[in-house]
Amino acid sequence: MKDALSRKKLWRKYVQNERLIDYQEGIDFIQSNNYQVRGIVCDGFKGLTKQFSGFKVQMRCTEPVEVCQRHQIDIVRRYLTRYPKLPAWKELYFLTKNITKLSEKEFVMQLVEWQEKWLGFLNERTKNELTGKTHFKHKKPRSAWLSIKRNLPYLFVFETVKGMPNTNNSLEGTFTDLKNRLRNHNGMSKENRKRFIDGFLKA
Repeated sequence: MKDALSRKKLWRKYVQNERLIDYQEGIDFIQSNNYQVRGIVCDGFKGLTKQFSGFKVQMRCTEPVEVCQRHQIDIVRRYLTRYPKLPAWKELYFLTKNITKLSEKEFVMQLVEWQEKWLGFLNERTKNELTGKTHFKHKKPRSAWLSIKRNLPYLFVFETVKGMPNTNNSLEGTFTDLKNRLRNHNGMSKENRKRFIDGFLKA
C-alpha cells in the first residue's frame, strides 16, 4: 500500500492468495500509524467495495468489477478494438479515450447524447431461425456501453477527494519496475528474492 501524495510505501505483506482480511489488515496498520485514510484507489477484488464502504473508493480492475478510468478505456478497447469500423463504435471509443480529460458532468452529458443517438442501434435484435430465439445484434458495442454505465459511479470518485488520483498507475509502475529488476536476477532462491524485494520497497 502506497501513499498517493508522498509516494511513500506504507505497508506490504507476502500472501499466497488475495483475501479481504489482508487488505483490511493493511488499512488497520496504516491507521494505527497515525495516517488518515481520505480515500482508497485499489484493485477490484470481489468484496472490496463492501469491505471499504466507510471510505471513498476509486476502483480498478477488469470487468465485471468497478474500474479506474485507465482500465475502463482498456475494457472498451477490448470490445471495440483500437480501430472500430462502425460510426457508433468509433464515437463511443473516442468518448471513452477522452474520459481522463473530462469532468464527470462533461462525460455523463456526452454519454447521454451518444445513448440517445444510438439507442435504436444498440437495441437491434436478430432471430435464430432454428430456435426462434432473438438476441442483440451488436453484442460487443452493447457490452462496452453497459460496462461504462455499470462502472460510472466509481469512475470519478477522485473528484470528491483532493489529491486522490484517478488510477493506481503509481503503484502499478512500482510493480513493473520491480518485475523488470527481478528478471535481471533470475535463479535467486525464494528467500533471496524476498530479501531483494524488501530492499527494493524500502528504497
